[in-house]
Order: sequence, then C-alpha cells, then structure tokens
Amino acid sequence: RVTARVFAANGVKAYLFKELMPTPTLSFAVRQLKCSAGIVITASHNPSQYNGYKAYDEEGCQLNPEAAAKVLEYAAKRDIFDGVKKMSLDEGLRTGMIEYISDELVDQYLHKVFSLRINKTPVTESSLKVVYTPLNGTGNKLVRRILGKMGIEDIAVVREQERPDGKFPTCPYPNPEEKATLQLGIELCKKINGDLVLATDPDADRVGVAVNHHGEYVLPTGNEIGVLMLDYIAKQRIAHGTMPKKPIAVKSIVSTPLADAVAEHYGVELRSVLTGFKWIGDQIANLEADGEVDRFIFGFEESYGYLAGPYVRDKDAVIGSMLICEMAAYYRSIGSSLKQRLEEIYAEYGRYLNKVDSFEFPGLSGMDKMAGIMDGLRKEPLTEIAGSAVVKVTDYEKPEETGLPSANVLIYKLANGETVIVRPSGTEPKIKVYYTTLGKDLAEAEAEKEKLAEALKPILA
Repeated sequence: RVTARVFAANGVKAYLFKELMPTPTLSFAVRQLKCSAGIVITASHNPSQYNGYKAYDEEGCQLNPEAAAKVLEYAAKRDIFDGVKKMSLDEGLRTGMIEYISDELVDQYLHKVFSLRINKTPVTESSLKVVYTPLNGTGNKLVRRILGKMGIEDIAVVREQERPDGKFPTCPYPNPEEKATLQLGIELCKKINGDLVLATDPDADRVGVAVNHHGEYVLPTGNEIGVLMLDYIAKQRIAHGTMPKKPIAVKSIVSTPLADAVAEHYGVELRSVLTGFKWIGDQIANLEADGEVDRFIFGFEESYGYLAGPYVRDKDAVIGSMLICEMAAYYRSIGSSLKQRLEEIYAEYGRYLNKVDSFEFPGLSGMDKMAGIMDGLRKEPLTEIAGSAVVKVTDYEKPEETGLPSANVLIYKLANGETVIVRPSGTEPKIKVYYTTLGKDLAEAEAEKEKLAEALKPILA
C-alpha cells in the first residue's frame, strides 16, 4: 500500500492486489495490464529478516542487473527519510491513481494455468490424497483452487502453516528445499495415509514435494522434480500430438546435466542460462519477439522453480503443484509412481547426484570475505579437487568466453566427468557449492560428493 501511495503521489498509476497473492500473479498482472513495472514485497524462501523488495520490468520479468543498478543509482540520490511524496490510499482510489486489481484477472491467471495441463483427464477424488502447506505464505487459496479444478478434493492443509504470518513461527527457514520445512506436512500425511506433501514457499513461486513410497517419505530434489517434469511433458506431448516443432526447454547453469540427456532423447533443444529465473524469462521474451513463443515447453532451476508455458516470466509454484499432482495421478493410473519413474530415468541415463553445500558469512564483514574467496579462486586456480584433475575452468565473469552476461560463477570440470560450481548466493550472505557426481549407484555417487566437499572445506569455510 505504501509503495502504491508513493507511485500515485508522483504521477504513476498503481494497480494494487486486494490481498496477498503469489509472486507469479504479479508477473501475470504486469503483462495483462500492460504496466511499466511490477513490485512484490516478500520473504520468498528466506528467513523473515531477509524480507525484500523485488522489482519487475514491463515483460513481467525480474529486473536484470543493468536495470537494477540504474534503479539503485536513482535511489541513492534520494533522501528516503525526507521529502518522499505520498498520497493517502483513499485519495489514490478516489482519483483513480490507485486501482484495485479485479478478481477477474486472478481468474484469468488460474484459467491459463489450468489450460496447460498435459493430460486433460480429471483426477478423481479417490485417486490422490494430498497434504498441502503454504508455509504461512501466499499460496493457500490459488494452489487449492487449481487442485480443485483438477478434481482433487481430498486436500489436507497443515493448519499451523495455513494462515499468512511473515515471522514463519513453525519453520524459521521457509524453504521447501529443506526436509525440516516439510516435517509438519509429513507428519500429517502419515496420520491420514496421504500420497504426497506439497509445500510452496511463502511467495508461492517454488514448490517442494515429499512422496509416500511404501510408508517412507522420499523428498525428490529440485533437479529430480525438474527432470521428472521435463520427461513427462516431452513424452506426453509427443504422445498427444501437441509437441511444437523445434521445442525448447531452459535451465540454469547450476541445474543437473541429466536434463540435457533427457532433452536430447526427446529431440528438445535445452538452453542453459545464468542463475536467476529472469534469465529463463529473457529466453521466453526473445522467442516471443521472434514470433516463436510456442516453442517454449518448460523451464526450471534446481532451487525448486518451474514454469511450463509463457503466460508469466517467473517461476510458478501454482503450475508446479498442478503438474506434480498430474504426474503422480498419471503414474498411479498405469501402476507406477513418481519414485519408480525417477528410478527408470536413472537406469536409462545414469545415476547423477546433484548436491548443494552452503557456507554462510554473516555480519558486516561477510560480503568482503565472500569477495576475497572468489578473488582467491581466480588468482590461484584450482588444478585438482580430491585427487581428480581440473580439466576445464569456466569463469562466467568472462562473457566473451561464455556467450552469457557476466556473473560471479566458477565451474570446474573434472577429469572423471564430475563438476563443481561455486557462486555467491544472490539473496543471502553465503557461498553455494553445487556438486554433480556420478556412480554405479547412489552410495557411490554420494561418496564421491563427500570427497569433493571435504577437499573444498579448507578453502571455503
């Protein structure tokens, strides 16, 4: 409301949602209303102290670094404690400088999401029992509405995490990547013998899942869900005759190379872009500008962000929840399961293990320490990690070599085919390390990962 009042007082018309809404509806509204920009204020998947302000461009895509730097340049010239003009909310509404976004626009968003089902057959009530938690965030109404439209009526909501609460009292770190975040959902699922747990992060652009597999709860990683979705979308669209010519999928550079193998199998061009869904949105915008937006079938990041369709320019946990449930119902209907299909994919393409470690650097000196570590890795490049030779180092601060915009990312390709990626987080004071290891089975791949992690600890701790 304060943001809208400031815009209105400065001659900029502002559209305001009547209630808390998932981030992807903001991206959708910017495009539908032909706005110049969008703002969402959220903790996203971070602890409450990192509540932040996310800015979107006229495409409904988060600002790229150049545009963000320009905004900050202007902000630095203002005294934010004195002289900022504000209009009262009542005056803004009366003069038309502030206008509430209609319920019809939200309905249009849900209609678009629903139209992107792969299999159109309704999911009957008896076929799937779902536990859902919005993690005290914004997903509650729209996720339940989309599942209801699919025919899933048996939805149990985690009551302690149902109502919006920016302090996140039951899970201080409301990230669906973390098993502890899903624990209340898993306990409820056990109690009612449910099939799966869905957890959307507070701004409902990411979704995690726990699957009941013979009484044990399996948590597929963001990479595994992304690969399952890519495999399902490609296979089913080919089967239904709805696959476009020259289909394109997009993933971030830190996401699993298993997706490359799956895409190749189905004849899908898979593009890798910098971390941050804005770069996936940028690919969609480029396709739209060329009149080829229908070629885009799927985009994902390993951090539990998914999008199928070009209706928004950001990851969307509403369509992610819908497709996860659709996949689960479909595989059950043919006597299979999400877990079984994932094992079949590993058997076909090889056992890829993708793990992420984080090294935190809190306090005022944290950013300097992180910068020093990254600078040190560039000045004295690693030649081996855990006894395996580094055969190639890709530095994304050199766009002339990568063909992508500059980014503070280092990728180490090892002689044994494994990779290590090092990058500072874009939202928290931490350096993240992404490992891709291979093995004849999960135990061997995990042992390989631990070897690499132990070797890097003295450098990054």
